[in-house]
Amino acid sequence: MTIQTTTIGSYPKPDYVPISDWFPDRDDEEARKPNQGLLQHWQQTNYSERLKQAGDQAEELFARATEEVIRDQTDAGIDIPTDGEVRRENYIYYQCRHIGGIDFASVTSKSVRDGAFTAELPTITGPIKLRENVLAHDWKIAQALTHHPLKMTLPGPMTIMDSTSNDYYDDERKLCVDLATALNVEIRALAEAGCRYIQVDEPVFARKPGKALTYGIEALENCFHGIPENVTRTTHMCCGYPNALDVDDYMKADPRAYFMIADAIDSAAIDAVSIEDAHRHNDLKLYYHL
Repeated sequence: MTIQTTTIGSYPKPDYVPISDWFPDRDDEEARKPNQGLLQHWQQTNYSERLKQAGDQAEELFARATEEVIRDQTDAGIDIPTDGEVRRENYIYYQCRHIGGIDFASVTSKSVRDGAFTAELPTITGPIKLRENVLAHDWKIAQALTHHPLKMTLPGPMTIMDSTSNDYYDDERKLCVDLATALNVEIRALAEAGCRYIQVDEPVFARKPGKALTYGIEALENCFHGIPENVTRTTHMCCGYPNALDVDDYMKADPRAYFMIADAIDSAAIDAVSIEDAHRHNDLKLYYHL
């Protein structure tokens, strides 16, 4: 029995892609400051304006970039590549732009990632409901470019909650439930299109393990409700600081967080779990839980 390999999701964008990469350049010290993290970068990319400028050529460029990053992965021996998320200004807001109730014109300053930094965020101003499915289209384009099964990724309910400002819901659990319901519609469409590897990213689990246990893991399971058994349900739980790995004074996730949620995740209706280890080494006792 061989162990299959995959990648997490995001990939550096080729220069010709009509939207900016949400990973700051390593030499851009201003962009790499904690308060200039990925959550503020959506304003800097001018996403809609860039797509307008690219016009009809945008789809061709996205397909070209997708093929390039898939080939890079499969040439390296990856069994289950991703589309590299090359269509997304970042993995959270690409999805949020297609969810009703999230207003990108209404911006609110908020402390995020359990107090790690403050960012200007889009605001939840109405009931959450998916307006349109987008990932099934993206998957079909990407899957046609490779014989390997292609994994698709999307942000989880708690991570969306922590990446937006709530000005509508009085109950956090209700907001989390509604987000899970919206994402479930997206995931069902993906599965119906033929996608067999679907990953929900919840880095906020490592930041807020208490809330993950209270309602986050249940919401994660609800994201996959009604999905066929031949679909591999994956969750990725990094610690959420891609632009501050080497910043000494940046508040990072509690090393005990994985231990706090390990048993609950292991008991959940999830087939595969991805955690962070390369940049914050885990106590090997953790693997007795997972």
